[in-house]
Amino acid sequence: MSTQTHPSHNERPLAASTVLMLAAGAGFSVASIYYSQPMLEILSGQLHASVTASGLVPTLTQIGYALGILLLAPLGDRHDRRTIISIKGLLLTLALLLSAAAGNITVLLVASLAVGIAATMAQDIVPAAAHLAPAAQRGKTVGTVMTGLLLGILLSRVVSGVVAQYAGWRTMFILAAVLVLAITLILWRRLPHIAPSTAMSYPELLASMRHLWLRHGELRRAALAQGLLSVGFSAFWSTLAVMLHSHYGLGSATAGAFGLAGAAGALAAPLAGMLADRHGPAMVTRLATALATVSFAALFLLPLLPVPAQLALIVVSALGFDFGVQATLVSHQTLIFGLEPAARSRLNALMFTGVFIGMAVGSALGSLMLERAGWPGVVALLTVAGAGSFVVRMWGRSAQTQDAITAAK
Repeated sequence: MSTQTHPSHNERPLAASTVLMLAAGAGFSVASIYYSQPMLEILSGQLHASVTASGLVPTLTQIGYALGILLLAPLGDRHDRRTIISIKGLLLTLALLLSAAAGNITVLLVASLAVGIAATMAQDIVPAAAHLAPAAQRGKTVGTVMTGLLLGILLSRVVSGVVAQYAGWRTMFILAAVLVLAITLILWRRLPHIAPSTAMSYPELLASMRHLWLRHGELRRAALAQGLLSVGFSAFWSTLAVMLHSHYGLGSATAGAFGLAGAAGALAAPLAGMLADRHGPAMVTRLATALATVSFAALFLLPLLPVPAQLALIVVSALGFDFGVQATLVSHQTLIFGLEPAARSRLNALMFTGVFIGMAVGSALGSLMLERAGWPGVVALLTVAGAGSFVVRMWGRSAQTQDAITAAK
């Protein structure tokens, strides 16, 4: 077991196996939030719960994740991230096992909240990867780890739906617990100790987040731009299954297959990281937000095409905007991790709060637009969200230029 304390500024490239291990840890932990979604009908029937009560399972999981990001993720700057990751991994394992053993909906709801809180180990793994990677490879490393996280999000629903159908929902939670425990033990054994970057007390740590937010315009722009893209991302995926069923008579399994197309887009995140290392993350954010916006807007062409071409366009658009969203996210993380290395966990928590808000707003607005204005209304929402993010990034370019002029004077 490794016992050394890793230096603050590492110039040795990370081994590929270490990066893969971190990516797997991020993916397995964040996937725990989404396993329940395709299983709600099955577990609702077996636990004799109402649709409303079972619908609280993913809601409480998301609430727990949001609370964990705001209240626990900042601890990564105060304590050894290796220890925090290991503790959260063990707690997540226990929470998943409690979910599997739940005999009634009340126990499952409590377990779901705990799953969401502990699953924020993913938000400790990403800053750890940024810390361990040399500066010249930080974007590529963060991009690879984020690919693991994003694949966990995109593929978890597909996996849980299949496992729940053929082996039962309890089996899915047990399998998830085994995977999390295995990667936690590997991380504990392989990760070096990471020295804390601050000696602040916990109240001081939380209070400092307000000062970080006010101090760094780049952080605010990153949170806003990524939050807007998250609105479009969430609105699309939360309404796709309904649209495919109503327009084409396709089932939920087909919607899951479209999720695989999105996963293919997420695989390009390391490329975005390499581009950020080579050309600067700010430039990548502008190009990626433009790509996402164009991919969203392309869906306006659906009524002009025959049905097979319509389905093909949806796949191509999903690939395009998923790559744009993930490339922007990786580049934003590369940007903010360079602002204050001693505050990476807090900076990451603040930006992901913006992402979480955008996801929640996108899901609500997407359903509303689909009900009130149909699929064209949803596409309009996606396009406006993407265009807003692009404007923020171009505004950021002007702000950076002005800052440079002011500094020169």
